[in-house]
Amino acid sequence: MREAITTVDAPGAIGPYSQAVRAGGLVFVSGQIPLEPASGQVVGGDISAQTERVMKSLGAVLAAAGLGFDDVVRTTIYLVDLGHFATVNEIYGRVFRTPYPARSTVQVSALPRGVGIEIDVIAVAGS
Repeated sequence: MREAITTVDAPGAIGPYSQAVRAGGLVFVSGQIPLEPASGQVVGGDISAQTERVMKSLGAVLAAAGLGFDDVVRTTIYLVDLGHFATVNEIYGRVFRTPYPARSTVQVSALPRGVGIEIDVIAVAGS
């Protein structure tokens, strides 16, 4: 059984996908890019501003599922420039607490809408 999770507090899907899907005891949150939820426009600023917006969107989708960052067990970070890793890691470290989720970070050649970062997460309900 699958259930779509949606919220107006994060950017709406810009394609044929859900903001998140609950399947069994897992919640799979689609990759979030730095878009303002109300306008759908890319946030201005540097990678710090983009990362902060992504984390807010992830938090909003998790909250819509009745979860929080402490329920996240896996993340993937996609960066256009791996040189931004230290900045992203610092912001990421302010959101997640120990035990930290498992994580992969990869550099990609491009992301939707020309943004510099995208993050997706998997959370466990009742963790």
